[in-house]
Amino acid sequence: MSNSLRNLLTGTLALAGLCYFSSCSKNENNSGQAHLQVALTDGPGDFKAVYIDVQDVNINYTDSDDNGWQSLSGFRKGRYNLLTLVNDKDTVLADAYIKSGTIKEIRLVLGDDNWVVTHDGDSVHLQTPSGQSSGVKLKLNSDVTGDVLYKLVLDFDVAKSIHEAGAAGKFMLKPVIRGFMQAQGGAIRGVTTPDSIAAAVLALNGNDTVASTYTDHGHYLIKGISAGTYTLHFIPSDTLLSTIVRSGVTVTLGQVTTVDTVKLK
Repeated sequence: MSNSLRNLLTGTLALAGLCYFSSCSKNENNSGQAHLQVALTDGPGDFKAVYIDVQDVNINYTDSDDNGWQSLSGFRKGRYNLLTLVNDKDTVLADAYIKSGTIKEIRLVLGDDNWVVTHDGDSVHLQTPSGQSSGVKLKLNSDVTGDVLYKLVLDFDVAKSIHEAGAAGKFMLKPVIRGFMQAQGGAIRGVTTPDSIAAAVLALNGNDTVASTYTDHGHYLIKGISAGTYTLHFIPSDTLLSTIVRSGVTVTLGQVTTVDTVKLK
């Protein structure tokens, strides 16, 4: 084993022991829930700036347009300049843990503080249709699985969303948004025995340590890692016990891989 890897294992083991004996738990927090990030991006339009007032982001697991809506935690309310979010750039609007299931719809709730800046430098308030107060709704029908990280991208088409309204220099906002879900990786979970002994768990791809965690009463969970094949190193807090290595652990995009129980000995 190289010195750099040995040092990393030692440091991770120290962290594992510290957290275990202070009763902190990383593995059980949000365990079994899907991790959803909602990001906003943009197709360009013929303006210097387009400011959108985002007030809330909701999801719905039901088929009802009127009921079942729930706000996402970790939401960042504010005004966003869409024209800074072009060329594959985006900004995260919400970062939440949600229940597994099928997300039927998402709703982007906009306020009244929406503006465009023309190429002449004029700031013009965007008028919005009266029916827009309930939010912009998008059909998704996307399945989410517990312990997997997903990214939902809302692609706001500026060119199709902003129209001249009546008198010259007036503009109307009728949002045209495309939404698509991306699984950002898979996860590895498992159990070590005896559960009274804490252990550091490292996932290696070749010689590179991709992710690490520690057991909590024998349980561990490593989230959000790329699809591929990994080697797991289990390092007990009891230095009289040996490091256990499990190779050939395959991670699939959007799924949770369960590893057979590892006995610390």
